[in-house]
Parts: sequence; structure tokens; C-alpha cells
Amino acid sequence: MSRRIALSVAAGVVVLGGAGAFALAHAGEQPPAPAGSTARYTAPHGDRDGSLTFVTDVTASSGVKDVKVLAWPGNSALAKKEPTAKDMAFVESAACKPAGEDTVHCTYTAKVTGPEAESSPRGVWRVAVLATAQDGTTILDTKAAGFTVE
Repeated sequence: MSRRIALSVAAGVVVLGGAGAFALAHAGEQPPAPAGSTARYTAPHGDRDGSLTFVTDVTASSGVKDVKVLAWPGNSALAKKEPTAKDMAFVESAACKPAGEDTVHCTYTAKVTGPEAESSPRGVWRVAVLATAQDGTTILDTKAAGFTVE
């Protein structure tokens, strides 16, 4: 192998190694990321309450500090101007349990009484989720999941 080719190969290895190190360092700073989000709404029936259950997995390289959940009707004022992180500051948090090195499995359940269901708007609802990592970074997904109230 000629000297010129050997130097080119060596330079390529150095460049690729540097790019790989940068990618690994950058991967260590990823914000929280919700995944696999689902919502299930069960209407009250007779004397039994209904419920809303929202489930998601959140991964954050620094760890997950908090996951807040807000269900909102698709035909409300929030549909025109979706919820913001500021709107989400005072909503309820999901219960989260470790599900891997940097991942938590979160569940939010709310009881729905007959009077609440009767006064709730019909149609499509959205579930917004605000995930906060231990390092303070956040991600807001205003349409993490959806369900229908009939």
C-alpha cells in the first residue's frame, strides 16, 4: 500500500472517530422523549364511574423528573391555541416507574363521574404531555394521544 493511501486511510479513521465521539457526546444530552403514548376513555355506566387512563414511556439521558398530563377537548379554545408549557405547569402529574436505564413508564388515571361526563364536550379529545428531565430540559407534545367522548 502506498504511503499516500495509508495517510488517507489514517486521516479518514481520525475524522470518523471524531464524528463518532461527537455523536456519542451529543446523544448524552438528549431532551426527554415520550413514546408509545395511548389513552383509553371509559364512560360511566349506571352507578359506576368511568375513567381516563393515559400511558406513555419517557426517555431522557439525564433521567426523568416529571411528566404532566392534560386532556383537552378538540373543539375547545385550546384547539385554536394549543396548550403551552406554561399552561401545563399546574396540571396533574402521571405516576412513573423505572422501565430501563433512562426510561420511565408513566400512567395517569382520572376518575370520571356521571355528572362530569354529561357536562363534558362530545367528540375528539387530545392528551397533552409535558415531560421534564432531571437536567431541566422539557418537551411538550400537545397531541400525544387522543380519545373520543360519545
